Amino acid sequence: MDPLPIHTIICLVCWSFGLLPFYVSSSSRLLPNKPLSAGSTITSDDGTFALGFFSLSSSSTKYYYVGIWYRNIPEDNIVWVANRAMPITDPSSATLAFTSGSDLALSDTSGQLLWTTNISAARNSSSEATGGEATLDNNGNFILRSSHGTILWQSFDYPTDTLLPGMNLRITHKTHALQQLISWRNPQDPSPGNFSYGADPDEFRQRITWNGSAPYRRSLVWNNNLVVGKYVESIKSTIYYTLQTIGDEIYASFGLPVPSVSLVLMKIDYSGKIKTQIWNSNSSKWTDQYSGPNQECNKFGYCGPFGYCDNTQPIVTCKCLDGFEPNNKQDWTTRRFSQGCHRMEALRCGQGDGFLNMSTMKIPDQFLYVKNKSLDECIAECTSNCSCTAYTYTTMRTNAIDEDDTRCLLWIGDLIDTEKFIGQGENLYIRTEFWQIKTGRAMF
Repeated sequence: MDPLPIHTIICLVCWSFGLLPFYVSSSSRLLPNKPLSAGSTITSDDGTFALGFFSLSSSSTKYYYVGIWYRNIPEDNIVWVANRAMPITDPSSATLAFTSGSDLALSDTSGQLLWTTNISAARNSSSEATGGEATLDNNGNFILRSSHGTILWQSFDYPTDTLLPGMNLRITHKTHALQQLISWRNPQDPSPGNFSYGADPDEFRQRITWNGSAPYRRSLVWNNNLVVGKYVESIKSTIYYTLQTIGDEIYASFGLPVPSVSLVLMKIDYSGKIKTQIWNSNSSKWTDQYSGPNQECNKFGYCGPFGYCDNTQPIVTCKCLDGFEPNNKQDWTTRRFSQGCHRMEALRCGQGDGFLNMSTMKIPDQFLYVKNKSLDECIAECTSNCSCTAYTYTTMRTNAIDEDDTRCLLWIGDLIDTEKFIGQGENLYIRTEFWQIKTGRAMF
């Protein structure tokens, strides 16, 4: 019997030890007459990214996927997966190829369709009837172009669990659907997990991590900057988080100010944490520049109505907002906070009440945005409504994305999911009795 070719031996060794992603031959393009099969990859011109077949399963039953990964990082390197919900059981029988309608389709030899770009039905122009090529850009974007060079489809429009610099996450839905990051099921299974991350469907100014259909963690509310920068000493650069309008939709993105040798990404992991990670080439591992939630107190609504998570103390715990006390003091002594707090004294609306400022706060959920108001008008809006329990106000430093250079937020009823920080957050003005404003008394 003739000896096996060397590339076949390499593939068999990789499959037997579960060491995929694997590749033998590589090209920068996928062409209509050149399908991608196990043993081949598409590589970005600068060698940073590769696209091909991979497996992470360590069990006896292996599942295979087509995805994009950092080519020179040995672990935790997958950034995009095509067939998350339809894994391949036999990679030797599957190919990624152009269809007659110029879609890309992943299918096996039996004809079962495992994944497709599904653009044929949406394309009306006969000039785009033939596909040209699919390429993997240096930023990790897999792009399908027509024979005329028009972008027909790109992986950046279909994120999985990871946001790369240059990707835009759609956070409004005027015309198109919201985009979300969806976690893996576990570290060895890239199928869609329980957690997702994206904009609040009713309010693009805040992002929410969901556990199924329940809120799990809520971000700070975007305030007076459309560009927020955080300098990171380890990479001697600033990571920017931005909001921008593209067409009729608003998108969130992040990245570095100039092309960098540093590898940075955002992701939602299988446990529901949102992370900004930087690759440390010295230690050969990802380091977390941000990761949250860090503890129970930071989870959505953990401290109950009118309670807040105090992150300023060595032991992070729930407290009641100034002028409030626990609904069940015994529960609070045993660190059960979900029942929240109530006012120590009932308000007498218009009879000696006012607003007490609590600084560096993560402002509560379920706010009412009142457009085009001055500070005095914002205060008057809350003062004149006896159901208004708090307000915040910001003058935008840059042109507002919704053509409003102010941001007046009011709360009607309970204040839910509030935190206190060091060095971030904003002023929250809580309706209270005048004597509490005068003494600045803080309870619990």
